[in-house]
Amino acid sequence: MMKTGNKKMSTKRIGLVIKNDDQAEKKASELEKWLGSKCVIINARQPANIDIPDDLLCLVVLGGDGTFLSAARFIGNRDIPLMGVKFGEVGFLAETTEDNLYKAITSVLEGKYLIQKRARLYIKVMRGNKQIIDVDVLNDAVINKSALSRLASCAVYLDSTYLTTYRADGLIIGTPTGSTAYSLAAGGPVVHPAVPSIILTPICPFTLTNRPLIIPDDIRIEIRLEGSPEDMILTLDGQEGFAMDPGDKIFIKKSRNDIKMISFENQSYFKILKTRLKWSGGRS
Repeated sequence: MMKTGNKKMSTKRIGLVIKNDDQAEKKASELEKWLGSKCVIINARQPANIDIPDDLLCLVVLGGDGTFLSAARFIGNRDIPLMGVKFGEVGFLAETTEDNLYKAITSVLEGKYLIQKRARLYIKVMRGNKQIIDVDVLNDAVINKSALSRLASCAVYLDSTYLTTYRADGLIIGTPTGSTAYSLAAGGPVVHPAVPSIILTPICPFTLTNRPLIIPDDIRIEIRLEGSPEDMILTLDGQEGFAMDPGDKIFIKKSRNDIKMISFENQSYFKILKTRLKWSGGRS
């Protein structure tokens, strides 16, 4: 969806989320002076104490994908678009680079941008009758063993129908956005963010016939931990880890809360993909 530009610039403010990095902090200081009263610094280092104003036009994330995922987590279901600015080595979530930052922010203030929706996954973990985890993730949920020498056993049910038991170093359940993250490194497919799907990628499976699987995003996934789950860890978006207990059940489905990402051209995803993966010799 394209926002139509007006001659009068937006009266709303822009929030800045800053990576703990000298280069990003220097750029944020420059932006704060340039934007003046239109700028709000969001302290992402203390997520429990984050106070997000209601008048934000968007959040500009100065950092890599990790900083972007942190921002996506703490905005929750607020209707605030995110714009990533690349300051890391590899970033699939950044729409623009430091060199084009001022031009990009001017376009946002003038309403000349696109909104792209990215699906998230809703993760719920039940321990007996108690719900111990209730959260959305943008990239993935990863189940693995804290003891690297042992295999994880994850029995997977799709809409209550048993699929298989993955015996592997771990299991990744990802969104199309997360297909270029840990799942890609584990041999999973690259899936365009507009494809309504959920990706199951086993990490170094014991059985070679256990391959990555793409399923429709209206399917509800249930995972039961088998074997010795005492030392299993559930990691959400690479940001937070939880120790699992025997009998814990993990439920995953598409979240009702999408993330809105700011873009400036319809095919920007393919351009970012080609650049980050160095396809066609890195040509644009």
